[in-house]
Parts: sequence; structure tokens; C-alpha cells
Amino acid sequence: MEKIAIQTEYIKLDSLLKYAALVGTGGEAKTVISEGLVTVNGEVCTMRGKKLRPGDVVRFERFTLEVTQA
Repeated sequence: MEKIAIQTEYIKLDSLLKYAALVGTGGEAKTVISEGLVTVNGEVCTMRGKKLRPGDVVRFERFTLEVTQA
């Protein structure tokens, strides 16, 4: 599991995928999220603007990310 430290209150799901370099563009992030390929805290999430806060766990393909506070 990779930890992603944020300095703000939250990060949006599509931004997290781009920041972690799991997708190359915002358009690609939108596609994988809308197709139901991403889970947040064990549930499929299709909202690309979902606000993720420290403690949230995101899974995409073989990658697992945990949002932490910097």
C-alpha cells in the first residue's frame, strides 16, 4: 500500500489518480472512474469529484493508495 500525503483538507479522486501517476490525464481518470474500475474504502466509486480525506483507501488495478495528512 502506497501512502499519499496531502497538505490540504481533501483531494478529489480524479486528482489523486493523476497525482499518483496511475493515469496520465484527467480524461483517462474520468474514464476509469466512470467505468467503475476504482474503489474507495472497498466500494465502487463513480464520482470523479469525490473528496478523499486522510484515512481513505483507494484501489485501482493492482494499486492501493492510502490518503494521509502531511
